Amino acid sequence: MRDRFATLRHLETLDPKADHEEIHRISSDREFPWDYGRGLEVAIWRTCCVPAISEVLDGSGEFALRAQKRYDDTRILLGEMVRGGYDSARGRQALRQINNAHRRFDIANEDMLYVLSTFVFEPVRWIDRWAWRPTSETERLAAFYFFANVGKRMNIRDIPTDYPTFEAFNREYERARFDRAPSNHRVGTAIIGLYASWYRRPVRDLVCATLPCRLDDPALDALGLARPPRWARALHHAGLRGHARAERLAPRLMTRLMTRPTARTYPGYPSGYDLADIGPHRTAPPVRQRPAARTQSTED
Repeated sequence: MRDRFATLRHLETLDPKADHEEIHRISSDREFPWDYGRGLEVAIWRTCCVPAISEVLDGSGEFALRAQKRYDDTRILLGEMVRGGYDSARGRQALRQINNAHRRFDIANEDMLYVLSTFVFEPVRWIDRWAWRPTSETERLAAFYFFANVGKRMNIRDIPTDYPTFEAFNREYERARFDRAPSNHRVGTAIIGLYASWYRRPVRDLVCATLPCRLDDPALDALGLARPPRWARALHHAGLRGHARAERLAPRLMTRLMTRPTARTYPGYPSGYDLADIGPHRTAPPVRQRPAARTQSTED
């Protein structure tokens, strides 16, 4: 039987600051490929709980008209930076594509900082709760250093210099900025439709019922979604616990069974596409951010 903790022991010999690119690549691509992807999906979803962010996403039409492409673009561009490094030729090209996409909108620095924080903390939280083992401190710190460096190259200001401070910012931002808005609900339900579209009926119907179980009450409230019934929560819990046990015992088999296409929009991926074409639809009009709605604090 494969030694499931051999890779972890190797990662623990590395320096989370100096070797953060290698650690994060191994952790996300080899140790937790399925769970890391689910954590990123929750990260995308949670950003829609903030009216100032959801209004930009809603107004651009990217999720309403091209949800799969929007999702694929995010996964591809992040994947290029993770696999090759953010300072590699392809990593720099991916960063240019991201910066070009954001340049079309008037997005506050604090909102950009929050989005960046979700890419650090939501995969970690998902893995710690649902994966076959929790993350190590080395992996958590490496994720922080990786995205802190990406954020600097995106010209995001005031990035905290340590993990606890950044996590505190993430939680406080959510307490202050999560609030109901029609745009939250429109984009949030579009995401449910996207995630469920990857399955055929009757599995699709079960997925639709259990997907909201991935979110806590403040997020459900902000998105205007009903709390899942008890049976859906029980099914969600049993399915993820079963996946974790199978992943620990038979990782290669689970990789074959659970691996999804990285980019459904690009059939030839990972070859036969031009990285310069990845990003928002060129004909979509620029959208200016509207003033954020008044928020009210919620409790975790």
